Amino acid sequence: MLSLMATKVRTAATAWGQADLIEEVTVPQRAGERRFAAIVQLLVTERGERLVRFAYSTGGRARRGPVTLRARDLERLWTALADHPALAEALRPGGDA
Repeated sequence: MLSLMATKVRTAATAWGQADLIEEVTVPQRAGERRFAAIVQLLVTERGERLVRFAYSTGGRARRGPVTLRARDLERLWTALADHPALAEALRPGGDA
């Protein structure tokens, strides 16, 4: 017998209400001994509006606040976006996010 399991959609609270997390890219970073990561997420609201959220992570937990990317981190972000076409499109000029 075939058993189907529901996939739980991750959601995020935004200023525009709840939004579904569609794609996410994590860029590992390091400054000396400190390890953290930049996170870029593609979210979609209940009305279908696409949002792009930037966050940073310490210890695997996303936090709000300023996100700083070095030039080499941006290069890694664009490389990682090759596997996330919807998020890449949203980040391009005129990408409707």
